[in-house]
Amino acid sequence: MSRILITGASRGIGRATAFALAERGHHVIATARDVAALADVPAAQRLTLDVTDQSSVDAAIAAAGPVDVLVSNAGATVRAPVETVPLDAVRQLIELNTLGSLRVAQAVLPVMRAQGSGQLIFVSSIQGRLVVPLVGAYGASKWALEALAETLAIETAPFGISVHVLQPGAVASGGAGRAQLYLEDDSPYRPLLGKIGGFRSAPITSEEVAAAVAETVDQGPKALFRLPVGESARSALAARKAAPEDAPYLAAPLDW
Repeated sequence: MSRILITGASRGIGRATAFALAERGHHVIATARDVAALADVPAAQRLTLDVTDQSSVDAAIAAAGPVDVLVSNAGATVRAPVETVPLDAVRQLIELNTLGSLRVAQAVLPVMRAQGSGQLIFVSSIQGRLVVPLVGAYGASKWALEALAETLAIETAPFGISVHVLQPGAVASGGAGRAQLYLEDDSPYRPLLGKIGGFRSAPITSEEVAAAVAETVDQGPKALFRLPVGESARSALAARKAAPEDAPYLAAPLDW
């Protein structure tokens, strides 16, 4: 049994992950900004944790005690063309998706190093390796996250710590529906909005991502560093890998 801390456990992938790991007998430490939202989440501990607030992170990690596995899941997205996306919205995404993940990882690493073992599992996205029109700011936050994760994998391996990045494609978690849209009706980029739906035509469930997280925990250090989750993710990332690096590309043809 491992002591596993999950960020963003009140809904979507984080919530499903708490259920999956609890069913496998792990000591689940479920966290969210609103601890009341965790009332029906199966967990040994339920803690308030805002990954964008250092004092909140420090308090939660102190209350959690030693952590064997971190499942870094908290995140959000927006819809906007790069030309006009508000810079404050980009800052908020990076603060949550990138720096928030780093902030919690930094908090749990000292204990992991001292005990000579641990796992850092980051829930990223296929957009940590490719781009989707109107979702560039989110992609930037995930590309940055994956750069940090890859560096951590190298730096922490001598201390017995393994790092893993899960890359689902579209997930029916409700996150896309909550995304703030910054796109005026008269924007020249407006036609793109009706085209990107194809990228979400066959979403996988939160439970499928949770199962991949649980399997990564069970495999321990032998688990893959990067793991595409779902057939659409595997196909998209294979296409991205095959695309020429010396020319602009689109994740899929867009006739707009």
